[in-house]
Amino acid sequence: MERDLLPQRIIFIPGHFCVFYYPDLSQAKMVKDMLRPSKADEKKTHKLKRLVQEPNSYFMDVRCLDCFTITTVFSHANSVVYCQNCSTMLCTPTGGVARLMEGCSFRKKTG
Repeated sequence: MERDLLPQRIIFIPGHFCVFYYPDLSQAKMVKDMLRPSKADEKKTHKLKRLVQEPNSYFMDVRCLDCFTITTVFSHANSVVYCQNCSTMLCTPTGGVARLMEGCSFRKKTG
């Protein structure tokens, strides 16, 4: 009887401590699946500590409010970006992601 109460398996997960009291591991449930993390968990982790390393930055197409031309802008731009045709300000730099002007629409570039 006392043998059944002892932990059968101890698993250390970074940030978690999980002890299984089941003799059969098929009945036990993991706290977190390390091989298939959710997209939300991947987004929270540092860009170099993800399962597949990828940057947080991206290029995007921004449409001007006045003349409707499309300009390619880097998401973490460190200078003010103006429209090529009408010289309207499209985005301003911040410490991280550039801030788009009100009303400007954008889409991420893929590929």
